[in-house]
Amino acid sequence: MGFLARLVRHKSIEQLQAEAGSRGDFRRVLGLWQLTAIGVGAIIGVGVFVLAGQQAAANAGPAVVLSFIIAGLGSACAALAYAEFAGMIPVTGSAYTYGYAVLGELFAWIIGWDLLIEYALIVGVVAIGWSGYVQALIEQLFGVTLPVWAQGAYDPQHPDSGKVFNVIAATITLLIAWMLTVKTEWGARANTAIVAIKVIGVALVIGVGAFYVNTANWHPFIPTAVVKDGITTYGWGGVLAASSIVFFAVFGYDTLTTAAEESKNPQRDLPRAVLLSLAVSMALYLAVSLVLTGMVPYDQLSGAAPVDAAFKALGLHWVRGIISVAAIAGITSVMFAFMLGAARIWFALSRDGLLPKWFARIHPKYGTPARPTMILGVFTALVAGSLPIGEVAELVNIGTLAAFIIICGSVLILRVRQPHVERRFRTPMLWLVAPTGMLFSLFLIIGWPWFAGGHFQLLGGLPMITIWRFIAWMMLGLVIYFAYGIRHSELADS
Repeated sequence: MGFLARLVRHKSIEQLQAEAGSRGDFRRVLGLWQLTAIGVGAIIGVGVFVLAGQQAAANAGPAVVLSFIIAGLGSACAALAYAEFAGMIPVTGSAYTYGYAVLGELFAWIIGWDLLIEYALIVGVVAIGWSGYVQALIEQLFGVTLPVWAQGAYDPQHPDSGKVFNVIAATITLLIAWMLTVKTEWGARANTAIVAIKVIGVALVIGVGAFYVNTANWHPFIPTAVVKDGITTYGWGGVLAASSIVFFAVFGYDTLTTAAEESKNPQRDLPRAVLLSLAVSMALYLAVSLVLTGMVPYDQLSGAAPVDAAFKALGLHWVRGIISVAAIAGITSVMFAFMLGAARIWFALSRDGLLPKWFARIHPKYGTPARPTMILGVFTALVAGSLPIGEVAELVNIGTLAAFIIICGSVLILRVRQPHVERRFRTPMLWLVAPTGMLFSLFLIIGWPWFAGGHFQLLGGLPMITIWRFIAWMMLGLVIYFAYGIRHSELADS
């Protein structure tokens, strides 16, 4: 087999479907509602409790609800593509496996390597935020504070803070890794309960807050555009800029597809869970956005905890404690979903020979990919405990957008190459949906093209330092692939 042929070698759809039916690596324990809870758990978190209010204050005003709609439409394009693949190729690995089937081994490795670090960093970053909520709640309820050295990571920008290591953030990542190692269904049941608490908390925000909505706060719905130093806020430019940011609150359903081989009926339940989790989450996001901007003027929502600030401004202190509990529950479920996803992607890479097979050995007692799960637990504990949240948070976004571009393109290519393959779910209007999803993701990386004040500018987009770090990680991945994976691949002798 020639060099170029090795780069594009792939498993056929029929082969993957046959392997999915014959493999017994995992125990099939997850039903529709547990899968949906994983998706909802990954999607709902910082978007409800932070971004909705912050982006109303910073960019969109009450029209932040339109920003969520725009972001949701773009995310829905990718969700429909994921749903078609999940019903057709019910194999663990998510976008990595789908890319392997359509684009070949090199592209599959690139997306798998990309998602591995993205998911792991998401767990670490979210754990840092979780620690802050927990410390605040402990102090509020019991008047107890941790020693300063244990409250957070050392930050070079604040060297005199006395902080050394974020003990609570590191502990929660290890605990979640342990739950996912011992029994997936234990973690899934705990996650389902946690997601229920979160949804109840969000419903409380909507239900109680609706009685305090003053429709005057929605006028003007789209505040007049302001251009300062070439940057547009408010107006339609601000709405688009906010959509680039809140988009990162409307993905996460892709994590549930990594559990395909632990699903009881994957070809039926995975597509349903993908679409159902996004639909539930979007309904809650839109309702919260309208309620918050109706409760108080949007410029009062710029703080770190805008939901709490809105209820505090109206003297509804009894609701604030419940919101804090719901926020903690919400963030916990995000960590669970992305830890599960990262471990399954690592497992899939190893099972296919692109990483050492040692990582793909299932625990004989627990039936889980214990080795990658526990290594990820230690890694994310170190990240969460020893690094400030800062720029780490920005790095987690570009990988998911790259995955969305590949998934939307892959489902389009496969419709042309193999139109007769059985598809339990077919993306409607694919020739419109797939290109829209690809363009939307590209614009979120580079920014939205916009003309304001006679000048062209890109609104939103990711910082260049984030793009360069992403490139550096990809280069490291290519070194590993050409030094190891290309020779040890399961397809090397085929």
